[in-house]
Amino acid sequence: MFHALVSIKQVPDTTNIRIDPETNNLIRQGVPTILNPYDAHAVAAAVEWKRKLGGKVTIITMGPPAAVTSLRECIEMGADRAILISARQFAGADTWATSYVLSEVVKAVHEKDPIDLLFFGKQAIDGDTAQVGPGVAVRLDLPVVSYAVKIREVNLEERYVIIERKTESRNEVIKTSLPTALTCEKDIAEIPYASLPDLVYSLRYEPEVWNAESPITFDPALLGLKGSPTTVFKTGTPEKHIAGEVIKTEELGVDGAVKAALDKILGVEGMASILGVQK
Repeated sequence: MFHALVSIKQVPDTTNIRIDPETNNLIRQGVPTILNPYDAHAVAAAVEWKRKLGGKVTIITMGPPAAVTSLRECIEMGADRAILISARQFAGADTWATSYVLSEVVKAVHEKDPIDLLFFGKQAIDGDTAQVGPGVAVRLDLPVVSYAVKIREVNLEERYVIIERKTESRNEVIKTSLPTALTCEKDIAEIPYASLPDLVYSLRYEPEVWNAESPITFDPALLGLKGSPTTVFKTGTPEKHIAGEVIKTEELGVDGAVKAALDKILGVEGMASILGVQK
């Protein structure tokens, strides 16, 4: 039986992001939240392969109690089990501390119900680091395929998967052993309309809640702010730049346009130096 685990994140709507000037953390209070879009497509891909092969999809997330909304959304899409990892000790975690917590949860799930594919969205739209998926894979000593756009084949008997991934210049096709981790682009799968049974089930579903002590124990030194080596010293808003001047060759000709551009860039003295003109 195929078992996929998808790690998701509930994120602020990016049109409403604000930074606390004292802590340099995102202000989440009173900000609308959504299921991270890349994660939604990862869930869709996992459910698609569950229906092809038979099996189950488990969803995990680390976040506040309100993250149950995103977990139920995943159940609505066709996932079978959802786990919320939530405790005050996890607050303020950077990608290093987050990948530690998630990797320990994946280990615990895998021990009782072996996982074939571990899905992540390419990145979260609030941090844009793209570090958590690969970070979890490294901690678990799993192969990782990033920027996945298509799963071509999952062979449970011979224990391999063939994945197409995007690069800057071309797409690559990679064959790797199971279990493996992948980070997903939106092309990986279309988000389906929920079936009526899945919709009804999601409304009644209560996710499992794991804290810092139960059902597994985490090292407190590796959690939250204490376990996060990343420090944000300062944040700010980029300056608004004035639009540049357009110099048209139709009006000045090529030579005139070049001279006008150099005058703007170098100034009169710079032009004199280039032309060897003595003042």
